[in-house]
Amino acid sequence: MRIGILSFAHLHAEGYQASLPTLPGVELVGFSHEDAEEGRRFAAEYGLRWYPSHQELLAEGLDGVVVCSENARHRELVEMAAEAKCHVLCEKPIEASLEDAQAMREACERNGVHFMTAFPMRFAPSVQSVRAAIQQGQLGQVYGVNGINHAEIPTAHRAWFADKERAGGGAVMDHVVHLADLLRWYFGAEVTEVYAEVDNLFYPGAVEVDTAGLLLLSLSNGVQASIDCSWSRPLWYPRWGHLKMEVVGERGALVLDAFAQYVTLYARNAPRKVSWVGFGPDPNRGMLEEFVASIRQNRPPLVTWNDGYQALRVALAAYQSTQAQEPVQL
Repeated sequence: MRIGILSFAHLHAEGYQASLPTLPGVELVGFSHEDAEEGRRFAAEYGLRWYPSHQELLAEGLDGVVVCSENARHRELVEMAAEAKCHVLCEKPIEASLEDAQAMREACERNGVHFMTAFPMRFAPSVQSVRAAIQQGQLGQVYGVNGINHAEIPTAHRAWFADKERAGGGAVMDHVVHLADLLRWYFGAEVTEVYAEVDNLFYPGAVEVDTAGLLLLSLSNGVQASIDCSWSRPLWYPRWGHLKMEVVGERGALVLDAFAQYVTLYARNAPRKVSWVGFGPDPNRGMLEEFVASIRQNRPPLVTWNDGYQALRVALAAYQSTQAQEPVQL
């Protein structure tokens, strides 16, 4: 199984390059990246073969690719991969507009390749346990869900996250999609209404995108939910971020902290003198295993284009709601 990484613009590419070669029967052929200085640096740091153009990497006869470009370049790279008959695992959000996302689906269908959205949290055992409890009726009727996905502002790692043209937005685009996807997956329901307040509370004047957002959602099954998607963690915080959910039902409540398993590391010369190092199952590895399995078995992956599309609709509706100062119907 020959896999390549299209662009190292997204910081998740660094984790994927570590996991892919450890999967049985998988060869990580290399990565493509158009910035020569960055490409050489990543190649030296990780011992990977660097391709200066995406076309050169796609010409290697790959079975699949992981698209890790800036959000607004996903369509371009997905269409290139589809034309090369490569199955696609695409970072989230899958694009910055619904029109470009739809064009990606059409390109994959036209060329007979599968599209998987990078939603690794579906493969976290703690998240799967919450879904099982809900679907087995352990909580009875679910009344509401509070979701939190906080992190530090990513600009120290990749500046483009705070560039509206390349990212499509700020914290809302970065973080809403994970929780929106889990809500849809938990309940087998769609988001029907979004009411949001989005602003730049944490870095006014420093960046021109949103850094804070609070969404109130209505689902088609009657469940009400909230999402706090802010870049509110200080740069010195011990961990990049977290994902938490509280599910309240008639028979009780469940509280999820997806990254609660960690050890505290103290280091004098590290960027973070105190850090929380996670242990236990790696959701990214489970996601990559599913992507490879879907290629081998010639079947659609468990997380599809539509999952990415529906989550993107929620994020974009949050911006529309903020501008209109009223709920947006989906």
